[in-house]
Amino acid sequence: MTQNLLVGKGEKELFILPKMANRHGLIAGATGTGKTVTLQVLAENFSRIGVPVFLSDVKGDLSGISKPEKEHPKITERINTIGIPDFSFSGSPVTFWDVFGNQGHPVRTTISEMGPLLLSRLLNLNDTQTGVLTLIFRIADDDGLLLLDIKDLRSILQYEG
Repeated sequence: MTQNLLVGKGEKELFILPKMANRHGLIAGATGTGKTVTLQVLAENFSRIGVPVFLSDVKGDLSGISKPEKEHPKITERINTIGIPDFSFSGSPVTFWDVFGNQGHPVRTTISEMGPLLLSRLLNLNDTQTGVLTLIFRIADDDGLLLLDIKDLRSILQYEG
């Protein structure tokens, strides 16, 4: 039998029932309120019971779940305050996806499927560059051109330029 997943503890313990965890959820809050830690705890708990987890972690805040934490006085104090029995540090299995295919599992997609907004963020473009990229995508869409890869994007930029 799968156990309930402890996700927090205040005056009472807060659990998620694994059979109910396929529902929609939202984790929101101001900077520093624990959103990332909450996601990390959820991902680690699901992994522990064998549920695959997909996280989109653009800033890399959650990549540390691949390795076990090290003992630290503040962590030990928090564990004791919360009263988690039989606590142990452990890593979780991860596969890092890499849009460029250099440092992780390559993401298989086309430039057209990414769209101008995602691509401009991945390339860290400024507002003017993002505007040009949006126009290029519009031209490609209007002319029925599929942008498969960076070479196709470069070609249409040179042609329209």
